Amino acid sequence: MRKNYWFLALVLLLAFSPILIWSGGQQEKGPVKLTVAGRDGGYGKAMQIAVDEYSKLHPDVSFEVLKLPGSSLYEKVVIDMKNSVGTYDVIMIDDPIATQFQKAGWLANLDELYKKKGTSPDTDLISTAVKLGRYPYTDNGALYALPHVGNVELFAYRKDIFAKLGLSKPAKWNDVLADAKMIKQSEPDVYGVVFRGVKGNPIVAGFLPIYWAFGAKVLDNGKPALNSPQALNALNFFLKLKKYAPEGVSMYNSAQVKDALYGGKAGIVTEVWPSWVPKLNDPNESRVVNKVEVTTHPGEVEKSSPMIGVWLLGIPKASKHHTAAFDFLLYITGKEMQVKLADETGLAPTRDSVYKVSKLIAKYPWYPVQAAALKNAVGRPRTIKWSELENIFGTYLQLALVGSMSAQDALKEANAKMAEVLE
Repeated sequence: MRKNYWFLALVLLLAFSPILIWSGGQQEKGPVKLTVAGRDGGYGKAMQIAVDEYSKLHPDVSFEVLKLPGSSLYEKVVIDMKNSVGTYDVIMIDDPIATQFQKAGWLANLDELYKKKGTSPDTDLISTAVKLGRYPYTDNGALYALPHVGNVELFAYRKDIFAKLGLSKPAKWNDVLADAKMIKQSEPDVYGVVFRGVKGNPIVAGFLPIYWAFGAKVLDNGKPALNSPQALNALNFFLKLKKYAPEGVSMYNSAQVKDALYGGKAGIVTEVWPSWVPKLNDPNESRVVNKVEVTTHPGEVEKSSPMIGVWLLGIPKASKHHTAAFDFLLYITGKEMQVKLADETGLAPTRDSVYKVSKLIAKYPWYPVQAAALKNAVGRPRTIKWSELENIFGTYLQLALVGSMSAQDALKEANAKMAEVLE
């Protein structure tokens, strides 16, 4: 009889209790506080704007926003998600790291959250950026993150010098080589070409648009592919290009490349990021106001193949607030907010329609080019070992660049080292 009383009490409790929202296996009711683990700097400013605007529309949702350096962000979210603590409700994810989080099962499946809302991902979001949030990395892989920042590599050249020398926009990388040679011969105070040469990530990021355009792959079916003829052609070309670069280019990083670009010392720059472009036409920052053309990369045997560098937003599976977090994700990646963030902070959009907004094109004339680059962009290999592979690749690329190894030997040894990592 006592059991029946307990059962009746439970039924009455459930019947008259406030409605509970189930989210990721946890209960969610009443006012909600979302904790966002994001980046510092301009990214942090953009996140704060979005959070403040969302809070005006949803006064029942409050936020704590952590604005962290990249390494600190990674460490904090990995420790939290690995132990299923659930501290964070929304996290920023650098796209090469996404595979680690997806494979480990640490992120909420956004397809399931879309299904609960009776909607699907907006096709206005640029497909190359959306794909980076899928696992497996296919057009139909499950979606675990949405693209927030649409970073992509661009290409730049001095249009005044090109006009003076009768040169056209380079369509192929071999055109770049010929143009760089002519600039060096004709303009003694200008480097023919400038790129990043520091080992590790810098030289790899700068080299990949060339590497991919020559038809080379880093991995093929999960195995290193640096010992291919296409890879050797690409690296031999890169070493030819070095002849027209600054002496000591092997120690050039972003600061040195930007100094050369803004200071009028670079005829061609093979790697330019969207955040660098606004200063080009600022007379307080640049000596080349209205003299630089920002465009898409050349192709070679393959089409233009710039490297994409998207920041994604995901929801940790251990979060207790999947429903509210997902609603915020849809808001911050929506068109209205992307327009606002682009206008006020320069944040690179991930929606096709935002690149077509008249007031933004007037402010950022290179937007059509940036959109085209984003649509053609190539993602870095989807592997949890990318950081290690990139370091190996970048080390041997620099050894070839400084002449310590031949191109063939550098690629052969890098390929063997990568194979050891992937065993």
